[in-house]
Amino acid sequence: MLHEISFPSSNDRDQVTGWVYVPACEPEGVVQLIHGFGEHSRRYFHMIVALMDAGFIVAADDHVGHGATAIANGTWGDWGDAGPHTMMEDEKRFKDLVCEKYPDLPYFLFGHSMGSMIARDFSAKYGDELAGAVYCGTTGIFKNTHEVRAKLDEAIAAGKGHESDPAFVGELMGWMFARCEEGASLGNEWICHDPSVQKDHAEDPFDAFTHPTHNVSLRDFIDMMLCIEGTEWAAKVPADLPVLCVAGDQDPVGNYGEGVYQCANWLADTGHEVTTKLYTGYRHEIHNYDDLKFEVEEDLISWLMMHL
Repeated sequence: MLHEISFPSSNDRDQVTGWVYVPACEPEGVVQLIHGFGEHSRRYFHMIVALMDAGFIVAADDHVGHGATAIANGTWGDWGDAGPHTMMEDEKRFKDLVCEKYPDLPYFLFGHSMGSMIARDFSAKYGDELAGAVYCGTTGIFKNTHEVRAKLDEAIAAGKGHESDPAFVGELMGWMFARCEEGASLGNEWICHDPSVQKDHAEDPFDAFTHPTHNVSLRDFIDMMLCIEGTEWAAKVPADLPVLCVAGDQDPVGNYGEGVYQCANWLADTGHEVTTKLYTGYRHEIHNYDDLKFEVEEDLISWLMMHL
């Protein structure tokens, strides 16, 4: 069964589009899947099907400025003006709608990349509503955030908040191609070694990655990272919330493993149960490698089953 849901964003402007995928069996629980920067939730369809086969309902939406939501509202790359918690509060609204339809089930978050940042922000505010959280391809201390944010502040103060300057994105993320031996012809090579995945990502009409991000939205993206740093963030996450951190050890978002362990150690240092697994030799999208995605899904499902 498939439900398509539309609900008002917390930015007080957009309608968010989401889907609830329901297996034809008695459900074990719900996994809310939160996608990353510049993409959309159907890029996780292989994982969605695997989770359904394991008996989980899967809820997934497209963020403001992204995918079907951006198309419906005419807002590619524009997340609104409600600040860095907009997407997190949208995920909370989506969760509440899912729980109205399917109450009293164990509820998990799976967030990838920017989605992991949203999931970490959600865990700090609403973690007591969750049975567990999975942070995939997450960050520790991300490079250049304070420097780029200062420049964005200047541009926004000059009235350019809803303009787009690719130089800011380049300064924030350009270093992530350093270990891509094939170069950066498509501009997304850091996501995966597989040229077919790179091509699919680059040519996807629902993919906002090649659409310019508004300056104010890029600042919100940076602020998402800044509000989930350190033990100050980790201490806000309920101590009894189990967490799984997974990533490729060649993923620049997680600073090639170092940032993933930073996140895990912040949680461990504040008394949390955290499990960490790095997949050797793989970049950012561990769930999209043909030779790895089945293992990633099996590991995810095993962890979910342990925490039902």
